[in-house]
Amino acid sequence: MDHSYRAVLAEHDGNTNRPNRGNAGQSLGKPPGDEGETMAPAGEAPARIYAFVEDLFFLAKIQETARKLGVKVEFVKTDKDVFERMNQNGNGKPSLIIVDLNNLGIKPLAVIPKLKSKLKKETNIIGFLSHVQGELKLKAQEAGCDMVLPRSAFSQNLAQLLRRHSVQEDEQPEHNQPN
Repeated sequence: MDHSYRAVLAEHDGNTNRPNRGNAGQSLGKPPGDEGETMAPAGEAPARIYAFVEDLFFLAKIQETARKLGVKVEFVKTDKDVFERMNQNGNGKPSLIIVDLNNLGIKPLAVIPKLKSKLKKETNIIGFLSHVQGELKLKAQEAGCDMVLPRSAFSQNLAQLLRRHSVQEDEQPEHNQPN
């Protein structure tokens, strides 16, 4: 068996850090206190991304991805929650609404048209579902979803989706400034 990887690890770590495993991040070249999490603090800016998600797996995945990107995502239970939080934040329309089309807590096919009629084209609504639910996908698109993705594609593209919609919110004020 080839143990050459141990030689590489020995250069960085050796056995010198074994008694003090609390500094494992430092042996990988990370500065103390830096977990490599966020690019910007998410708590300062009001949320412009809302999610109708109760599935704990996807809720945790969205939270973790948003935290790493420094994007604030608020989880809501009803369409009224979205409008209340928009008023509280005073930040205008959301840039993205994520809907789990299998969420039993809401009726997605009833909520999506309400959101779309009030928020118009400034807000993208992305739904996700099981890849075998072709009929539900068509109904969601008819209801007003801008994009409907299978769960696997949603998971794979989550960081890109959040990044794209957080960039749009950062760039909007610049476009409104006079030259």
